Amino acid sequence: MSKVIEIPVGKRTPLYRFFEILPGLMSYGMIILLFVLSAVNPVLGSCYILLIVIVNLVKAIGIAFRMVQGYKKIKKCTRVNWRKRLDELENAQESYDRLAGTKRDSYEYDQHLRNLCMVAAAEDGYFPKPSEIYHAVIVTIYNESLDVLVPTMECILRTTYPKKQMIVVIAYEERGGPEAEKVAKTLEKNYKKKFGAFILAKHPDGVKNEVVGKGANITNGGRVLKGYVESKKIRFSNVIVTTLDCDNKPEKCYFDNVAYEYIVHEDRKRMSFQPVSLFTNNIWDAPAVSRVVASTNSFWNVICTMRPHVLRNFASHSQSLDALVEMDFWSVRTIVEDGHQYWRSLLYFDGDYEVLPIRTPIYQDAVLSDTLFKTLKAQWVQLRRWDYGASDVAYVGTYLFSKKRTIKWSVIFPKFIRLLDGHVTLAAMAPIIAFGGWIPLIFHYNTRDLLSHNLPMVVSYIQTVAAIGLFVSLILSLKMLPERPARYKKSKKIWMAVQWVIAPVIAIVYSSFCAFYSQTRLLFARYMEKFDVTEKVVKK
Repeated sequence: MSKVIEIPVGKRTPLYRFFEILPGLMSYGMIILLFVLSAVNPVLGSCYILLIVIVNLVKAIGIAFRMVQGYKKIKKCTRVNWRKRLDELENAQESYDRLAGTKRDSYEYDQHLRNLCMVAAAEDGYFPKPSEIYHAVIVTIYNESLDVLVPTMECILRTTYPKKQMIVVIAYEERGGPEAEKVAKTLEKNYKKKFGAFILAKHPDGVKNEVVGKGANITNGGRVLKGYVESKKIRFSNVIVTTLDCDNKPEKCYFDNVAYEYIVHEDRKRMSFQPVSLFTNNIWDAPAVSRVVASTNSFWNVICTMRPHVLRNFASHSQSLDALVEMDFWSVRTIVEDGHQYWRSLLYFDGDYEVLPIRTPIYQDAVLSDTLFKTLKAQWVQLRRWDYGASDVAYVGTYLFSKKRTIKWSVIFPKFIRLLDGHVTLAAMAPIIAFGGWIPLIFHYNTRDLLSHNLPMVVSYIQTVAAIGLFVSLILSLKMLPERPARYKKSKKIWMAVQWVIAPVIAIVYSSFCAFYSQTRLLFARYMEKFDVTEKVVKK
């Protein structure tokens, strides 16, 4: 078993710096290459653009298919009575004898019967019983108000998992000041008797070698949780830990769904469980820009559940306390602790680690602040923080070429390429597609080259076909809307459809520019070492 590999503090090695530079170098290189090829030869520039546009077309068609497929699975999964299925695991033999040959619901019911048979056939103690599984929920706080936190706590209370088997940890920051302390104490007073345990974990400010961010806060909360579990003599392997941001609202059957999958997988220690994050809590209140960004992010999370080989930890996720204790929880040296946790776990377990999709959603807020300007700024800050996940390229790339590497090249290299490609594509693809068709023509306007003269029109036709993905996004965004608040007229739904005309602009101004910003910071070793908290505003 390899030791935990941490992100370096201070000066990096030349190899590490090379991989920090690589994403930005390639992203800028794709743009520069377009101009160079177009200047040298219009055919080369045109072929380069066509290749990128056709690849984008293929991806758009695949994305549209996966979105529809994923949406249908989520709808089916949320209709399942996971509480009942979990109860049936308690006495698996009796449940199997009673249910064999019947069909109660259609979502993977045959698999449920196979799971009952497997658990029944195993020796006593090999699979934990549902009554032995505790679910610890770490809720993070910085400076959020009770208006934000109380609905989250009430939502946790409404879940169907037995509350006596739930441990709530309020992880709050000392740097949040007296107000954060007051909010934490108020939550403890109001909810302590409603769960099996309710623990406050104050994260001290100014800890050496820690980045100011969520990772350090939830790690401190995890360590406090570990002490509590030890004092109660509960096995670490019987505790599932879920991290929640203060605005996260899990579907009522989420914890049951996770516990079910945790029990029936023998390699549960080497797994994490990733729900679908849907940014729909306040979607009616958010302005058009943040609505489109939120919907796009929701769709991407839906698509990832249909592609388990590319699924990574994102935002809220669940993992065994057993594994977390062994790994010393999350990294305290990055502002993107969620995505980094995948690579940290993969390297720690020598490649024997996977993320299992949980198609029961956790609902999150779209970005919303007091004014439109503040909202637009907050959206930029959030995306640039997410895009700083490009820092993982250096973390994985250095390991890839390390003499101490214990994961086969054939396993880690494809993952590294997908990681690098994802960040480079995010930065460079949108501006190239939007403006690239004109570049060869600008350089060779006075020539008789038909390809460069017709390229803008050809690209436009191809992009019209690729717009199928945008159309599917529009339809699904309307289907996924929560119930309309009474303060809004029915006509607002029309504007929520029309808003998608600005999607191409948002792809450049937000997605692309934020990616370039984060990669440029890495390019020049200007590291982001502070987690800029997204302001949470509740519209009443």
